[in-house]
Amino acid sequence: MKVIEKFADKVISSGAYKPLDRVYVINKIRGLVGDHDEEENDQAAVKQLVDMAVKNKKIPDDVTSREVLNDQLYDLATPTPSETNSIFWQKMEKSSEKATDWFYKLCVNNNYVKKEAIARNVVFSGTSSKGHGLEITINLSKPEKDPKAIAAAAHATGKKYPQCALCLENEGYLGGYGKNARSNLRIIRMNIAGRPWGFQYSPYAYFNEHCIFLDQKHIPMVINQQTLINLVEIEKTFPHYFVGSNADLPIVGGSMLAHEHYQGGRHTFPMMKAKIKKSVVFNKYPDVKAGIVDWPMSDLRLISNNSLNLIDLGSKIIKFWDQYSDADRDIKAFDGETRHHTVTPIMHREGKSFVLDLVLRDNNTNKDYPLGIFHPHKQLWHIKKENIGLIEVMGRAILPGRLKSELEEVKKYWLGEDNDMADSHKEWADKIKSEQNITKNNVDQVMEQALVEVFEQVLQDAGVFKNNADGDKGWNKFISTLIENVG
Repeated sequence: MKVIEKFADKVISSGAYKPLDRVYVINKIRGLVGDHDEEENDQAAVKQLVDMAVKNKKIPDDVTSREVLNDQLYDLATPTPSETNSIFWQKMEKSSEKATDWFYKLCVNNNYVKKEAIARNVVFSGTSSKGHGLEITINLSKPEKDPKAIAAAAHATGKKYPQCALCLENEGYLGGYGKNARSNLRIIRMNIAGRPWGFQYSPYAYFNEHCIFLDQKHIPMVINQQTLINLVEIEKTFPHYFVGSNADLPIVGGSMLAHEHYQGGRHTFPMMKAKIKKSVVFNKYPDVKAGIVDWPMSDLRLISNNSLNLIDLGSKIIKFWDQYSDADRDIKAFDGETRHHTVTPIMHREGKSFVLDLVLRDNNTNKDYPLGIFHPHKQLWHIKKENIGLIEVMGRAILPGRLKSELEEVKKYWLGEDNDMADSHKEWADKIKSEQNITKNNVDQVMEQALVEVFEQVLQDAGVFKNNADGDKGWNKFISTLIENVG
């Protein structure tokens, strides 16, 4: 069978078009890839069609042009936004799981969720010497930047359309050099606490059913009582998903502070499994169980069936932390009008209970730590220099793709083989080599454990109250003052 005809049949079987539309669909495909058709081969139909478009000189042979056409072709096999929303909300009447199962499958089948690319990531888990379960991802899924795209972005002027990668206006956007291809993107419209929001899946997911909730307006992120109200509303709508927000300050926040959004999905992160190591009693909130979590970062957990009391207490804790300083531990709330404190809030359900983790964040810098006092310290930058956002806070490291090849050279160095190990890894590699007998049989295991230990230290660095005697003293001081103020 010819590949254009085969893909046309796939488009019709998806339900986006009807059998009577077959000639029309074939001509839409020909318009994108050229009139010359070929016999199908072992490749996926869309990949073959993209190759044909290059041969037929319909597109240039570069990463961006191929990506744009790929998404245009898959768009043909995707219901329109209105139809997608109609089907989703029909399924929501039966159950939220049925609705998200359908929508996620749609986003995988239409290649918006890049499963093939995601599969290239190196993923493993382990337990640190401190007893914390942690997950590691070496991120190989996102394609390298196209040189033409880099040049286009460098010379871009004026107001962008869409304003950012999270804006609603990305839905169906063609894309191009320096612009995301989003022809096959579909966004579910929903209300959260009376405001219009959207819900979509992440194309380069870091965990199962990784999704994004986005404000339909391009407004900056903020963490306050409304944040907690919104998280509760989302949990009531999708109780099988966790949901959380990046912090709303540079250094400790994510990379998209200009657009209010949350992340969620169907995954139980290590932090969510961590137990409370010390209970905290708020007498004015007898139906809220609270405590300090056994975690490398500074996490105060609230658990309650009463979402209103959970929101009330949680927002008071956020306000208190915003103003709290402890000079003995370099914890400073303000420089003049500049705020330094916020939280990374994360919520999930356990039966009828709402579980809210409030991870305390501080973005102060000093001469010794110019990128952040509570940020991965310099000796760890050879592995992790980037900000510690929501996903890392919960116990999954997202490490740069360069490490895959770099760490192979470290393993060769450990085994006494010829290598091109980067100088930045030498001190770390020597320390590990001196501590254990490394062989071909255990070298992979040693490397995985070494990365788990680095990530444990990364999170310890980002914690405001350290897991030591001084940190416990800091926690006790904070909690006693907090109870005096909020009850």
